[in-house]
Amino acid sequence: MNWDQMKGNWKQAKGHLKQKWGKLTDDDLELAEGKKDVLVGKIQERYGCGKEAAEKEVDEFVGKI
Repeated sequence: MNWDQMKGNWKQAKGHLKQKWGKLTDDDLELAEGKKDVLVGKIQERYGCGKEAAEKEVDEFVGKI
Protein backbone atom coordinates (compact mmCIF):
# COMPACT_ATOMS: atom_id res chain seq x y z
CA MET A 1 0.00 0.00 0.00
CA ASN A 2 1.25 3.51 -0.65
CA TRP A 3 0.46 6.66 1.32
CA ASP A 4 -2.30 7.80 -1.08
CA GLN A 5 -4.08 4.49 -0.58
CA MET A 6 -3.56 4.79 3.16
CA LYS A 7 -5.24 8.21 3.18
CA GLY A 8 -8.12 6.85 1.12
CA ASN A 9 -8.64 3.96 3.53
CA TRP A 10 -7.92 5.88 6.72
CA LYS A 11 -10.74 4.31 8.74
CA GLN A 12 -9.44 0.80 8.06
CA ALA A 13 -5.82 1.91 8.44
CA LYS A 14 -6.46 3.28 11.93
CA GLY A 15 -6.92 -0.25 13.26
CA HIS A 16 -3.60 -1.36 11.79
CA LEU A 17 -1.90 1.74 13.17
CA LYS A 18 -3.26 1.13 16.68
CA GLN A 19 -1.97 -2.46 16.54
CA LYS A 20 1.53 -1.26 15.59
CA TRP A 21 1.64 1.84 17.79
CA GLY A 22 -0.59 1.11 20.77
CA LYS A 23 0.34 4.34 22.55
CA LEU A 24 -1.45 6.37 19.87
CA THR A 25 -4.86 7.47 21.05
CA ASP A 26 -8.03 7.66 18.99
CA ASP A 27 -7.69 11.44 19.23
CA ASP A 28 -4.14 11.23 17.80
CA LEU A 29 -5.40 9.24 14.84
CA GLU A 30 -8.39 11.51 14.30
CA LEU A 31 -6.08 14.52 14.34
CA ALA A 32 -3.71 12.89 11.84
CA GLU A 33 -6.62 11.95 9.52
CA GLY A 34 -4.35 10.70 6.75
CA LYS A 35 -1.68 13.40 7.15
CA LYS A 36 1.68 11.67 7.28
CA ASP A 37 3.53 14.56 8.93
CA VAL A 38 1.00 14.74 11.77
CA LEU A 39 1.14 10.96 12.28
CA VAL A 40 4.95 11.05 12.36
CA GLY A 41 4.80 13.89 14.90
CA LYS A 42 2.43 11.95 17.14
CA ILE A 43 4.66 8.86 16.98
CA GLN A 44 7.64 11.03 17.93
CA GLU A 45 5.69 12.51 20.83
CA ARG A 46 4.39 9.20 22.19
CA TYR A 47 7.52 7.11 21.68
CA GLY A 48 10.28 9.70 22.11
CA CYS A 49 12.02 8.90 18.83
CA GLY A 50 13.50 11.22 16.23
CA LYS A 51 11.71 12.43 13.12
CA GLU A 52 13.80 10.36 10.72
CA ALA A 53 13.27 7.18 12.74
CA ALA A 54 9.52 7.78 12.95
CA GLU A 55 9.26 8.52 9.21
CA LYS A 56 11.23 5.37 8.38
CA GLU A 57 8.96 3.24 10.58
CA VAL A 58 5.82 4.74 9.03
CA ASP A 59 7.12 4.21 5.49
CA GLU A 60 8.06 0.59 6.24
CA PHE A 61 4.72 -0.02 7.90
CA VAL A 62 2.72 1.45 5.02
CA GLY A 63 4.69 -0.68 2.56
CA LYS A 64 3.77 -3.85 4.47
CA ILE A 65 0.00 -3.38 4.66
